[in-house]
Amino acid sequence: MAPRVKVCCISSVEEARLAISYGAAALGLVGPMPSGPGVISLELIGQISKSLDKHIDSFYLTSKVTADKILDEYKFAQTKTIQLVDNVPIAELITLRTLLPDTVRMVQVLHVRSDAVIQEAMHKQPYVDAFLLDSGNPNSTIKTLGGTGQTHNWNISRILVERVSIPVYLAGGINADNVIEAYAKVQPYGIDLCSGLRTDGKLDETKLKFFIEKINSI
Repeated sequence: MAPRVKVCCISSVEEARLAISYGAAALGLVGPMPSGPGVISLELIGQISKSLDKHIDSFYLTSKVTADKILDEYKFAQTKTIQLVDNVPIAELITLRTLLPDTVRMVQVLHVRSDAVIQEAMHKQPYVDAFLLDSGNPNSTIKTLGGTGQTHNWNISRILVERVSIPVYLAGGINADNVIEAYAKVQPYGIDLCSGLRTDGKLDETKLKFFIEKINSI
């Protein structure tokens, strides 16, 4: 069975409709970030999320790490899912779970830089609904929290997927040329990509079509 496809860095209602027309099951909408592509206003995130049919999942990407700041932004975004791209402490995750509606899911991004990420996942899985494995570096001077276009060690990702009991999305440098290998190695619940579907920053219909054809061949 083919993995769910999440198209990230959606910048307009038109891009959202294009991604959905080719079979995207989820869309990523990027809020304020220290670096990286795809950032749009919180108001536009809300506009796009409200335009989507009920069967499409919408992810609001936030770099905030405290519950109060995340909630301040989320009141504009109003997506079905909040994607936490930085390391949110467990105490803040507990607070978020208490204050968010039951219908809102939380996805913690884990940046795969060493096998220490596996232990981090084991500690956090009781507090979130899913993980997303990416290739950023939260410890750099200017944090890189996604959209790097770089792959990471898929062997580590595979072990993590095997050990946790919640869904895992795979991101980081995924494109039509490597998605079949990535899926075979990691066996994720979903595939997430941004730069692999874009040309000059815009969602490329030809790349999107080719990618979905590859996914559907799995």
